[in-house]
Amino acid sequence: MPVRIRLKRFGAKKKPFYRIVVADSRSPRDGRFIEELGYYDPGTEPMTIKIDTARAQEWLSKGARPSDTVKALLDKAKAGEQ
Repeated sequence: MPVRIRLKRFGAKKKPFYRIVVADSRSPRDGRFIEELGYYDPGTEPMTIKIDTARAQEWLSKGARPSDTVKALLDKAKAGEQ
């Protein structure tokens, strides 16, 4: 089962809010997921990113592949912790 770490969209029209989830790559964007790792809100100033980096690292070590956007968010979250 190919596993991806990707965004799941919530929020109203023109006001997106995303949850960062681990999901089977064959499931739809807003469909079933395995685990929720955090959230991302681009509508706030500055944008809000909250990710359980320990769980994300665990999934990455198991072979989960992050989407391009999630990869950038993980880098920003790690930089913010230090």
